Amino acid sequence: MHPVRVSIPSFRSENNSIEKGYTVFKIDVLMNGRLYSIEKRYSEFHALHKMLKRSIKPPEIPSKHVRNWVPKVLEQRRQGLELYLQTIIMENEALPKIFLDFLNIRHFPSVPKTESCGSFDTESVESSKLSHQPVMLFLRDPYLLPHDAFSNVVIEGVIHGIFYPDLQPR
Repeated sequence: MHPVRVSIPSFRSENNSIEKGYTVFKIDVLMNGRLYSIEKRYSEFHALHKMLKRSIKPPEIPSKHVRNWVPKVLEQRRQGLELYLQTIIMENEALPKIFLDFLNIRHFPSVPKTESCGSFDTESVESSKLSHQPVMLFLRDPYLLPHDAFSNVVIEGVIHGIFYPDLQPR
């Protein structure tokens, strides 16, 4: 199962004097425990569908020609687009980059799970590990200071961390 989940909880109509009215669909994207929302028009879904056809066999997309002023029809389109996105996620172990871009997902591995581990030689594993870097450095224990001086210790620690990053605590 992918760490990405999508839903389309709502839609709204946009009307302006420059162009004919259109519908905007709100897409909720849940990835790695973080939820964010984006908005897309049907034309953007349709463009995605055309581009996906070049690399995968996407599911059917709801019809392009509907009465987009009828709420019941728009609700059916919302459900169909939600199912469309969810089916792409379920049916593809490696999500196409164009699909990830559509959902505004960045730095997401698009290679299959079996290849995502990379090489198992020791050198590459060691070089990929993060090293511990102190974020804040206290020159003295903040809990041993008088209570009113505690807030200044945090500020001092940040200032020392920025201006004296190589200074070691006593």
